Amino acid sequence: MENNRRPETMERITTAALADAFIEEQVAAVRAQVGNKKVLLALSGGVDSSVVAALLIKAIGKQLVCVHVNHGLMRKNESENVVELFRNQLDANLIYVDATDRFLNLLDGVSDPEQKRKIIGKEFIEVFADEARKLEGVDFLAQGTIYPDILESIKQAEGKKAVKSHHNVGGLPEDLKFDLVEPIKLLFKDEVRVVGEALGLPHAMVYRQPFPGPGLGVRCLGAITRDRLHALREADAILREEFANAKLNETVWQYFVVVPDIKSVGVKDESRYEGWPAIIRAVNTTDAMSATIEEIPYALLHKITNRITHEVEGINRVLYDLTPKPVGTIEWE
Repeated sequence: MENNRRPETMERITTAALADAFIEEQVAAVRAQVGNKKVLLALSGGVDSSVVAALLIKAIGKQLVCVHVNHGLMRKNESENVVELFRNQLDANLIYVDATDRFLNLLDGVSDPEQKRKIIGKEFIEVFADEARKLEGVDFLAQGTIYPDILESIKQAEGKKAVKSHHNVGGLPEDLKFDLVEPIKLLFKDEVRVVGEALGLPHAMVYRQPFPGPGLGVRCLGAITRDRLHALREADAILREEFANAKLNETVWQYFVVVPDIKSVGVKDESRYEGWPAIIRAVNTTDAMSATIEEIPYALLHKITNRITHEVEGINRVLYDLTPKPVGTIEWE
């Protein structure tokens, strides 16, 4: 566990010069660790996995095999956009795997958030193992683990109960056959972005909104159903579209919708209508260890509410979460 502790003397990466030094150090470390072997990387298109991909391409080039897994828990058009950007524009060595049914079948009836995270994390490893069997010389699995993931996943650290496990830390099976490559595991999110810009990644990619490894699986609260997952995906797409139109996507660190497994009575077409609530969350943070709530203009909230309740089948209420971190976490599960 000591290797997962950030040294107290480690300087925070806030400038291009510090980022360049970090990159040089990690490139050397990766080359020493990997040698001439191949590395698999889960490439979601988020800043963490993208920065890892850029670092590994710089260090080992075509030895890196990027794998994008569509687990059926992505945001609307997410997988299509990832493939377009990385395969068609950035010429990455990318394998696309549509494992939607595989994941959703395993998650059927599972309501406990920790169990959902572990199922998703374990299945990710299994998907990579399946892909690795098709390749030769793959001994390593790269991950976009960052320091907040480790801090929140260390069991009983200093006598405290872990906040939650992460699919790339607590969810790893004990019999994992890959050695791990985690070049940014001691960085906070703001430092990852500085490194990403130093690597020359597009600004839009570096500042892409964070998205949890389990995806919408931890925003479709309770046992996941396909109809509620679809409603969540559509409501979230409306929120993101309206935030972009209002330029809030440039100032709000993370914003999303959660849909719990509860229903309330509403009225539709002059008849009783039971539907789920869509809960909006919008937070700002620098290190993901604490977060403040973004104040959204009422006119915009009314517009989003009107669109979601009229355009998304199954949603009859829209709520706004005003809880900072702490006491809440950024995600609901």
